[in-house]
Amino acid sequence: MNNPDAVVSSVADFVTEGHGDVVAALECGCYVEVELDEGRRARLDPADARARGLARVLMAANRQHLLVYLELDPETASIRRLRLPHVTHVTALGRGQDGGLEVRIAMSHARHLLSRDQPGFAAIEATLRMALDQGELVVLTEDDSHQIIDVRPFQPGPEVPQPPLPPELPPPTLPRVSWGRRLWRGLWSWWGFGCVSAARAQQVLDAMRAPGCDPLTAPAPCVPFLYPDDGCWARAHEMCRLMQDMKLSPRKVWIQGRLTAATHNHPDCRVPWTWHVAPTLAVRWLWLFRRTSIIDPALFTEPVSRTVWKAALGDAAATLTDSDASIYYLWGSVTDPGYIQTNQYLSFYRLQLQTRVVERGLPPYAQCPRQAGEIGAGRRRLDARTAVADATVGIHPHEQLPLS
Repeated sequence: MNNPDAVVSSVADFVTEGHGDVVAALECGCYVEVELDEGRRARLDPADARARGLARVLMAANRQHLLVYLELDPETASIRRLRLPHVTHVTALGRGQDGGLEVRIAMSHARHLLSRDQPGFAAIEATLRMALDQGELVVLTEDDSHQIIDVRPFQPGPEVPQPPLPPELPPPTLPRVSWGRRLWRGLWSWWGFGCVSAARAQQVLDAMRAPGCDPLTAPAPCVPFLYPDDGCWARAHEMCRLMQDMKLSPRKVWIQGRLTAATHNHPDCRVPWTWHVAPTLAVRWLWLFRRTSIIDPALFTEPVSRTVWKAALGDAAATLTDSDASIYYLWGSVTDPGYIQTNQYLSFYRLQLQTRVVERGLPPYAQCPRQAGEIGAGRRRLDARTAVADATVGIHPHEQLPLS
């Protein structure tokens, strides 16, 4: 059973008691009514220190046609908690360590967990299993540690714009590469053609860090490195686009395993994933040869080798897969040549970053150990505002998790 004081709805409009601007009304000490679906209303209390931040998130959700999860005070209807749920397919269910569930959803890399102690565990589990069996969309809400707190079937209203939905993914494949192309690529690499210098690779990595987000506003088109939890495939695709605009020829490398990265930019000081992706460049080495360098400003302040990159993610048994830069999402070899999905997911995770700042404050988080977020050659300190353990985790639809 879901929380009876929780509402999942789109945001229709705001009532500001004579003020034209929502934030201005709150600054004047006025209550703001938030109009939701089916005539329901929630209230922003100007005495709440979070009110202006909540208002900005709600206004952005209205513009992007996103659903919001609101926990309301039963007496005043004031907003006590705001989360941005996933509208998605359930792709796999497995048994968690505490007897709960580990849940995988489409177009996500995070480990979504349903604790056995969660109120209404049995009802939520039944909804998840039905969604998996029938392939139906659900609205899944979780807390900052990706503990699931609410799941309900997705039921779009007849006149309400639908939120962005995950694409249907075909079976996992990689395009076949002909032997002739492999031979040409090998010769090209052998003689160092198409490579960049080590200094140029460092310049590229620094340029990728530049579009990092101010966590208070997260304006487009910034890349939300400060939200390490999810969406790395979109960030990697955007980085490849930026590199191609620089007349470079990036590729991508994907790593799969039970990965964990330390970071100052998550309140738990760490983020677990099941895969991660980053762009790569061919770097000239000893004049005539080349080596692959990984450009991952989320984890490192300099280009690194595949060996160093894998070691930093904490799973010696993890596997690496190379792909062209055009592969937006490895499972199904999904491409996004127009960057429509890329921009959609970047916008969503920029807003997730803003929501976290409203509820948990600005990163980096003081409770995290000093070494968190400092992985890399020589354990260099990462820039606290832009370089973050940014990764992706996921599983192909209907691939079952091993039971523990």
